[in-house]
Amino acid sequence: MFRFRMQDLLAWKGSESRKPLIIRGPRQVGKTWLMQEFGKLHYQQTVYLNFEKTPRLQALFTGDFNVEKISMGLHIETGSRLDPGNTLIILDEIQSCPEALTALKFFKEEAPEYQIVAAGSLLGVALQSKVSFPVGSVSFLDLGPMIFPEFLLAMGEEGLYDLLKSGNTGLINGYRDKFLERLRQYYFVGGMPAAVAEFSLSADFQKVRERQREILDAYELDYSKHAPIDKVPRIRMVWNSVPGQLTKENKKFIYGQLKSGARAKEFELALAWLSDCGQVTRVFRVSKPGFPLKGYEDPGAFKLFIADIGLLVAMTDINPDTLLNGNALFTEFKGAITEQFVLQQIRDQFHWPLYYWSADQATSEVDFVFQASGAVYPLEVKAEENLKARSLKVYRDKFKPLHSFRTSTSDLRRGDSLTNIPLFALSILEKYLTLGHH
Repeated sequence: MFRFRMQDLLAWKGSESRKPLIIRGPRQVGKTWLMQEFGKLHYQQTVYLNFEKTPRLQALFTGDFNVEKISMGLHIETGSRLDPGNTLIILDEIQSCPEALTALKFFKEEAPEYQIVAAGSLLGVALQSKVSFPVGSVSFLDLGPMIFPEFLLAMGEEGLYDLLKSGNTGLINGYRDKFLERLRQYYFVGGMPAAVAEFSLSADFQKVRERQREILDAYELDYSKHAPIDKVPRIRMVWNSVPGQLTKENKKFIYGQLKSGARAKEFELALAWLSDCGQVTRVFRVSKPGFPLKGYEDPGAFKLFIADIGLLVAMTDINPDTLLNGNALFTEFKGAITEQFVLQQIRDQFHWPLYYWSADQATSEVDFVFQASGAVYPLEVKAEENLKARSLKVYRDKFKPLHSFRTSTSDLRRGDSLTNIPLFALSILEKYLTLGHH
């Protein structure tokens, strides 16, 4: 399996100002695999500690903090002497040992020669609690599910992957059908590594769905195990409402859909919990596309997406047969699945701040507005080839953006002020930003 984030880990390893690194991301996106693979490929020695599986390790970090004591404990745990320059220390499920989080600060200040990577599935939640967190002493790396180019590589489609990277418009358009076939599969399988691995081995959609159900069950277990007991019913209500909320004509999250008369205040903590553990992403409305977008955010209006498109499709119980039915999958649920796809690719590949714009009277709406390369760009999402985009026209007349983008199943086309990027080629979107300035 290939993950783009490996390049970021290598850059971290080579950095002179390296700090302990914390990998954040929802459960089961491959954090442990990535850390162990990185250790295997790029270090002579890897020390792997899992605080959930081996609670006795917590004693290493309690009491007086002392680097000597910790390295002695690591030596006993692993049975070998540590050579800090050639050893990667992995601290997994670190949220189970808040003292280990605090200890990262001391490693940074007193023993910077140690190379430490940490992760935890509910780290975001732990960080909101009363843990003494080493602000400024650690770096962060966000890991999401596999994006479409990573899926192509997992399916052995190196040729298609290289073609996308080349940006050759004519050839990309020439192989459109092949790309769309893989894209349909990705819509169903999604990017959770267990589902992708299953599909690459068995090509069996039913088995993929079983893997997805297991992941959804694990998420459910997390609620009852880790969330405040009085919040669990509300967390479940918010989580289970996402598919229904996204399939409305207006995808703005409506509290009243959770239960009659529901108010934002009642559900704010449940939303924050799901957001902190990476299971949902809120995309807020902006009143105008000013820079920075954050300054124009409307905190009361947002669309809610989840971590992974395959899990969304599993939650809606879409039948694999839909896959084989031409463009039906792209249009199913009023394009909600396509919006989830677009969000996921941009969030997990580019990490740009994403919002949406709608007019005050809500007569026009642009699906996404993002901030990149010092400018703000609109991105209209079309589930089919139908490219009539009235809202985008309203937006362009009103705000005169540097350049605009539309993504759909139709061909890659570059215009003076508008570029159409096929859904399967979103990974090359960045190439077209700078062109917009000329």
